[in-house]
Amino acid sequence: MKKNAQALLELATTALKRAGANDRMAQAAARHLVHAEEHGLPTHGMSRVPFYCGMLKRGRAVGAAEPKLVADRAGVCLIDNQDGLPYVSVQWAVEEVIQRARRNGIGFSGIRNSAHVGVLGIHLLPVAEAGLVGFAFTNSPAAIPPWGGKKPLFGTDPIAAVFPREKGDPIVIDLALTTVVRGRIMMAMSKGEKIPEGWALDRNGKPTTDPKEAIEHGSLFPIGGAKGAMLALMFELICAALTGSAIGPEADSFFSEDGNKPRIGQAFIAIDPNQLAGRAKYLERVETVVRTMLTDAEVRLPGARRFAAEKTAKSQGIDIPDELLAQIEKLAQQNG
Repeated sequence: MKKNAQALLELATTALKRAGANDRMAQAAARHLVHAEEHGLPTHGMSRVPFYCGMLKRGRAVGAAEPKLVADRAGVCLIDNQDGLPYVSVQWAVEEVIQRARRNGIGFSGIRNSAHVGVLGIHLLPVAEAGLVGFAFTNSPAAIPPWGGKKPLFGTDPIAAVFPREKGDPIVIDLALTTVVRGRIMMAMSKGEKIPEGWALDRNGKPTTDPKEAIEHGSLFPIGGAKGAMLALMFELICAALTGSAIGPEADSFFSEDGNKPRIGQAFIAIDPNQLAGRAKYLERVETVVRTMLTDAEVRLPGARRFAAEKTAKSQGIDIPDELLAQIEKLAQQNG
């Protein structure tokens, strides 16, 4: 069924508040989920409303949480998310890196006691709008084993980057370190479908086509084999060690019915090109790269598909499966 963004925003906000989120948390989370739908990313859109409501109701996320600043030094800061849904904390962290990059040339914000954070590339859009280069990292419950191992240790540990351009949409690079994102396996599980071999391993470290086994007991293949596993180690350390957060095995699966509070970490970085080669030179170099890429007709700039989807969604509405819509409407009518 087609719905406009405002209707979905109100519905998602109401459902999250009914599940126990305070008003600010519910609105921030709902805005992000609707934005993900607009960008053509349904695995991280409205389908996450029931997921977040479950986390709130089961005490895996604290609906009354109010983030606080626990470290503040020149170009860096650390925000304690207090175990809530982290969208208010992320908005704050992004605002901080923008301000600190403008003052110092570079800004770093860490978040601890956090949880599932949605689409990193969307969080970075304000950085690009400010004319800054941005990077975002998050760790997550264990999903990838160290290279040569069988037991998951690192999360899918997505990373994103944005590079503003003089004209047109920014370049947005956004990827997890697994062959596919968990969301695709999760959707296959909900539909009772098998997954292709090469996406995941079972509890014994063997390839599996069973999405339930992959999500609940197994692990995921890293991109690029050993190189992907090394990148996962890098990003795990950035997110956990620098912020003092939980590592993968210490955070129960996001999809576990009775898991603990994840208490994972995120990191955001902004860099001001004006304080390095200069804004004009930066923009000229970016456009040189873009023009060179686009001399090949088959090349598509990272993020281009998202911005095209957003324009379509704003003019034609967002298509939400009837069953999911009914589920969220029911949640919006419940008390506690």
